[in-house]
Amino acid sequence: MANHKNQQPESNATPSNRSLERGLELLRAFGPGATLLGNGDLAERTGLPKATVSRLTRTLVEAGYLEHDSARRAYRLGLPVLSLAQALRSGSTVLKAAGLLIRDTAQRMRINVGIAGADREEMVYLESIRYNQRASLRTIVSGQRVPMELTSLGRAYLATQPEAEFTHLMDAFARRGRSGWERLAREITEAVDDVHRNGFCVARWQPEVIALATPLAIPGHRLLVLNFSVRTTASQDSVVSELAAPLLRLRDEITAECVRLEG
Repeated sequence: MANHKNQQPESNATPSNRSLERGLELLRAFGPGATLLGNGDLAERTGLPKATVSRLTRTLVEAGYLEHDSARRAYRLGLPVLSLAQALRSGSTVLKAAGLLIRDTAQRMRINVGIAGADREEMVYLESIRYNQRASLRTIVSGQRVPMELTSLGRAYLATQPEAEFTHLMDAFARRGRSGWERLAREITEAVDDVHRNGFCVARWQPEVIALATPLAIPGHRLLVLNFSVRTTASQDSVVSELAAPLLRLRDEITAECVRLEG
């Protein structure tokens, strides 16, 4: 989970809004590898004063959004958080429209198909059907995060952003201090150009994995991104030649089905 020390509420927020925003920052601190956190951990991850963290964790425990492990003097997420996540998924017209389409595509083409949205400087999977030659299909748990700047998902999202937001995000990536940032920045710029020119971009950030992504911009819904990925030793050009047209076709089919469901 990313450290959000620099993501503090605006100074003109009312006291009640500041409390809500800070409480949400505490919930954001939990993620893979951070399932049990004490007040000190939460203060470090959010940049909030320990006294504030202590007050907010008590409130969140009372509301059920955190559970207190008294033996370990730490907290874990409560069940209502899962209920909210399920409500988000079950209420998504886009996921309803995409469900059978992406599963059929993954099985027919023997590829991975996913849909993700942006959360700050990361992409979060809403759905991902993973094709495995030995185990047929499996679904990645919704909520899995991947880096925006490294992935085809993130770069396709960046291609849709206004200049000010694009610059803000690029500055945030640069502050992470990854080695080879100049090369990475060029790759992002090239990917953005590819989306504007061809409707999709390509990335190879994991060994022998090639991924393509295209923005899924459906009127009335938040911007999402659709991607294909495949583990292969084939050339990038041959994979793009095989997958680009089906990717864009699936994007259009999901859009049309979403419009039909809402019509």
